[in-house]
Amino acid sequence: MFSFCPLQGALSESTASQSLLELDGGVKVLIDVGWDETFDVEKLKELEKQIPTLSLILLTHATVPHLAAYAHCCKHFPLFTRIPVYATRPVIDLGRTLTQDLYASTPLAATTIPAASLAEVSYSYSQASPAEHTLLLQPPTTEEIARYFSLIQPLKYSQPHQPLPSPFSPPLNGLTITAYNSGHTLGGTIWHIQHGLESIVYAVDWNQARENVFSGAAWVGDHGNAGGTQVIEQLRKPTALVCSSRTPEAMLARSRRDEQLLESIKLCIARGGTVLIPIDSSARVLELGYLLEHAWRAETAKNNEVFRSTKLYLAGRTVSSTMRNARSMLEWMDDSIVREFEAVADGTRKAAGGADAAKGRDAGPFDFKHLRLLERKAQIERVLKQAAEDPIPKGRVILASDSSLEWGFSKQVLAVIANDARNLVVLTEKPSLGAENTPSIARTLWEWWKERKDGVATEQTSGGDTFEQVYVAGRNLDITRAERQALEGSEVGIYQQWLATQRQLQATLGSGGATALEASADVVDDASSESSSESEGSVTQQQGKALNVSTTLGQASRKKVVLNDEDLGVTIILKKKGVYDFDVRGKKGRERMFPIAIRRKRTDEFGELIRPEEYLRAEEREEADGGQDAGQDGNRPEEGLGKKRKWEDIGAARGNRGGSGPNKRPQMNRNPSVTGGGDIDVAALANGPGGDELDDLEDEAEADVVGPSKLVVSSETIAVRCRIAFVDFSGLHDKRSLNMLIPLIQPRKLILVAGSENETLTLAADCKKLLAAQASNQQAIDVLTPAVGVIVNASVDTNAWVVKLADPLVKRLKWQNVRGLGIVTVTGVLLPSGEFAPLSGVGDDGDGDEDAATNKRVKIEGSSSSSTALTLSGAAAPAPLPTLDVLPTNLASAVRSATQPLHVGDLRLADLRRAMLSAGHKAEFRGEGTLLIDGSVAVRKTATGRIELESVALPAADQASALSGGGLSGLMSNSGGTFYAVKRKIYEGLAVVAGA
Repeated sequence: MFSFCPLQGALSESTASQSLLELDGGVKVLIDVGWDETFDVEKLKELEKQIPTLSLILLTHATVPHLAAYAHCCKHFPLFTRIPVYATRPVIDLGRTLTQDLYASTPLAATTIPAASLAEVSYSYSQASPAEHTLLLQPPTTEEIARYFSLIQPLKYSQPHQPLPSPFSPPLNGLTITAYNSGHTLGGTIWHIQHGLESIVYAVDWNQARENVFSGAAWVGDHGNAGGTQVIEQLRKPTALVCSSRTPEAMLARSRRDEQLLESIKLCIARGGTVLIPIDSSARVLELGYLLEHAWRAETAKNNEVFRSTKLYLAGRTVSSTMRNARSMLEWMDDSIVREFEAVADGTRKAAGGADAAKGRDAGPFDFKHLRLLERKAQIERVLKQAAEDPIPKGRVILASDSSLEWGFSKQVLAVIANDARNLVVLTEKPSLGAENTPSIARTLWEWWKERKDGVATEQTSGGDTFEQVYVAGRNLDITRAERQALEGSEVGIYQQWLATQRQLQATLGSGGATALEASADVVDDASSESSSESEGSVTQQQGKALNVSTTLGQASRKKVVLNDEDLGVTIILKKKGVYDFDVRGKKGRERMFPIAIRRKRTDEFGELIRPEEYLRAEEREEADGGQDAGQDGNRPEEGLGKKRKWEDIGAARGNRGGSGPNKRPQMNRNPSVTGGGDIDVAALANGPGGDELDDLEDEAEADVVGPSKLVVSSETIAVRCRIAFVDFSGLHDKRSLNMLIPLIQPRKLILVAGSENETLTLAADCKKLLAAQASNQQAIDVLTPAVGVIVNASVDTNAWVVKLADPLVKRLKWQNVRGLGIVTVTGVLLPSGEFAPLSGVGDDGDGDEDAATNKRVKIEGSSSSSTALTLSGAAAPAPLPTLDVLPTNLASAVRSATQPLHVGDLRLADLRRAMLSAGHKAEFRGEGTLLIDGSVAVRKTATGRIELESVALPAADQASALSGGGLSGLMSNSGGTFYAVKRKIYEGLAVVAGA
């Protein structure tokens, strides 16, 4: 059984993707934890209900529509972090930087507490209705996001893996997942799920065409570069193919698409305008950044003054981390990137020590010479200010996150450049529509581009293609800004009551996921205790350990959550033994100050509580310390508090944290610098040209909001006069690819998701016509288009029954193991429930013991029928099962002569090659899917799984040896015997199953 239910993104304009697959035995697989630019928690309600039943989670792409809600679920949904998650390494690393950029850019990502939840606790604060409150949940910190993504298990392409289930999941029963390249993004995945008879291919947002950075989807070969005409065997003929229906309206070839974008940019910068390209900060930005960087290299090499004078920027709060990760993942990219990197490496080695050494070093695929990375708001403001103050207008190209223009630096840039008709906004994909009444800024601009209300400027590329730039004659655009503010007045009480209610609910459920709520409670306590709490004792006493069992149990009951180093923050100096330093560089507020432990006095009806450890005698204290810390290095006298430490120990501690000294700022994401030896810092050069005043700009220190906060939204209206262009860089498959591949894949059922209602229904009609034309001699293929929340049955059309095997039949079964599965053919007679074959009808192989056992079983069943009826009178009787028993004697001989042995298994040429090599033969692959053995026998595997052997004619000596009585042994000793050796190895790799 296999049922499919889309939780988001089906028959909708929203690009958010969440899909739930339920397999036989109650196994549930969640694919993607996507969100959209609205960050509406109501869209996660159905997912929250399913969490206690999930077995595992799979992620496909490092984009907002596919994993933006992952950190939110880990932070606020109990049990979510206990579910195993699987993805490729690029999806993990790039998804982490994307999520960090998201939460650092907008407080909207933290989401507000639903008004319905506040209404339950705000009855005592009648002066303000719950609808007026926009209280924010505590967002995950950068350290927490890194920890959440470290829980994801990395997989490689084409690596079959049997995942581990969650603690509350039923057994997976041999479920196997395999990741294949999907194109579209770096590490993007097509998932193949094998479970029993079900073979499911989940392919949402894939691209068959090769691009500058990303290779095509692996339908016809690894990394999409095989160039074959047949779909690979693992993805062929699945039970169900889940495919996205979102396709570009007009798909251009890669070269024409790139040329159209560059021509649009060239026209704008030639008149001194600024080009804004809103783009995501982790996935498609690699394609655009690579294209523009190499275009600038080529044009500056031609001494093109327009490009020489134009500055190229990439703005995002985590773009340095994104590019650093990309430079370490070249093997996941297209082969052309790998060849370019190898050519640069060879050139560097040849130029080492010469005058061109530096030139060879900075010319890698993602070592930017012209693309300048900007990560701070002050840098963006300075770039835009320079553009306004230049006496002679100079062109600028700014790639900024995010593509929705609802968060990130792209909104800030648009607000400044929108009023100038010289400027240009280039949309690179069709924006989603998260909410009908409140479209995103990018969606509004895209609608204006479609309307063409104020005129169109039509231009032509050098290749003859035409492209359009739409004028906007001063239309008004509303831009909202979201800010975080501390709670005031009754809002603090409402938040505390809501927090207490949630903690009590989770404690009642016993979910064990109270980490986020404990952290929130600590924040509230810290915020409220700054002015009211009193210090007790010295720091040394605060660092003491529990001295007896009762104190230890008391602390464990009061604090049930184990915090790691990131959660402790600066208080790690107090709460962790052996830690004396804390790096405060880049920290703000309380994290920059030495911690002072403030312990609240706990009292009961008899007064202040007594602490037993405070009344121990000196010898008892030493004895307790010695008993608890025996064998630990941290108890050595030379390492105690107030003792001296060695300089090398301090240096090692600093080295582990990556610091370079207490008075030096980290230069990880800074730009080029020259070392004392005169060598150029290659890592710094990778982030683009530098050495100007932008390096020294820092954002103004904003007042930290300590404790719970609320969301304050302001709005402003700007006049838009800039031009709008659209060049499709979405990197999605087109209808031509679908029409070509679906007949080759041959799915039994096709499920279309991830597209608007019009796109999905239109594509479904086309697919039905296409598949009906090829299904004349085959079974009809179902095309399903489920809506959000609708469950469809997509299981294989195979009849399966559960029967009860009789004991005499079980004893005769001879099982064969094939790839972990037990296989046996059964020949028997099917009887109604509770009946067995007559004793006289047992086959001639039966003996007296079996007859006695059968007779005894019949008597027991007959005598116990009445007692069983009495015992189960108050309970529902289980459904009776039919019984499969041995054949009677008069039918056994006739049926046995009609049954033939079966060869069961899946022979792989790689396994056959290893077997032949171990047997002393020479075996190597030649051409496409051909295994050549001893230079004389060729083995091929056809698209239908048939094995074909071709051999040269047997020499005359071999024929004479065979005729003279040498037989098979004589042939095996000669070259002609290779054919028989290969044939024997093939049959050894299959299970021969005979009838029972």
